[in-house]
Amino acid sequence: MRFENLRVVVTGASRSFGRALAVGFAHLGAEVYVSARTVEAAERTRTEVVGSARDRIHAFGCDLSRPAEIREFAARVGERTDRIDLLVNNGARWLDGMDLESASDDEIVETIESTAGGTVLMVKHFLPLLRGSLRPDIVNMVAVRDAEGASASAAHEAFWAAKSAQAGFADILARRLRPSGVRVFSLFPPDFSTSDPRFAEWDGVNPDGRAPDEKLTTQALFECIVYAVEQPRDCFIRSFHFEPR
Repeated sequence: MRFENLRVVVTGASRSFGRALAVGFAHLGAEVYVSARTVEAAERTRTEVVGSARDRIHAFGCDLSRPAEIREFAARVGERTDRIDLLVNNGARWLDGMDLESASDDEIVETIESTAGGTVLMVKHFLPLLRGSLRPDIVNMVAVRDAEGASASAAHEAFWAAKSAQAGFADILARRLRPSGVRVFSLFPPDFSTSDPRFAEWDGVNPDGRAPDEKLTTQALFECIVYAVEQPRDCFIRSFHFEPR
């Protein structure tokens, strides 16, 4: 199979894009280790997969705002495999609101900790497993922006503060890990469809064949990640920036 023996970790995999990533990579033959805030939520992703790909998805609970749970997640994955080839930092705490005062202090702190701090700690604790790979890659799902870089939806200021921190971390990480062969790249899509199609439904679908007023699809984003992962190791793709039609 296309990605047979590839070991992939995906955070925030209980719904929408994270779940689509898990399903997509499992159907391509990868062993996929998925996390969500609760193991029950992550397990739902596994049970919804059809056929033998279900056996290649392994579910874990991990609240990205809690350092101890991130350490435990990395340790438990390490008990199952001696390496990770791809780490996808997709999980983030969404926070609604256009008014800074509309959110509680706890909500603001949790949003920043889970998105920015969670990404940093995921990389820190999975680096030993990534360094055991001959083809280590890190993908960061950074932000949803329109062509002017403004918010495409009504996210709270704390969410954008966390996403800006995540982008800055990804930038310096790409520079510092490159000499060791660990590639780091980030996705900056506009608002996109989160219909979460099952992988089998993607067969024969042209992601560029949608109407001008249709959103970017999860399939198109998944294919961008697949494209970057498949490039020769001397090819470093720092980021994918998309613009709405």
